[in-house]
Amino acid sequence: MTILAVHHVQLAAPPGSEPALRAFYAGLLGLREVPKPPELAARGGVWFRGEGVEVHLGIERDFRPARKAHPAFLVDDLDACVARLPDAVPDHLFPGYRRVYVHDPAGNRIELLQPL
Repeated sequence: MTILAVHHVQLAAPPGSEPALRAFYAGLLGLREVPKPPELAARGGVWFRGEGVEVHLGIERDFRPARKAHPAFLVDDLDACVARLPDAVPDHLFPGYRRVYVHDPAGNRIELLQPL
């Protein structure tokens, strides 16, 4: 068996957070929303897709964001991302990359990085 790629990243969010998640993932990060299958759409949440990446946000009633766990998204223009995300926190500890951390509206930690 060989793992070929990551199909998607699943993150959780609290009930009712879909509008704010759309504003962040589509509006700020530039991902496009994709429809969930009808059986899953009834559970709430929202899915997004971009070039080589898919993020599924599912609703969790007793949601608490992880403090350390996070997806890391490779970007082609970190400066452009930072310009749209004023709360981005730079981190210079990963050799060969420039990177920042942000939090989505649910409090999920997100890493954005660009090779040097």
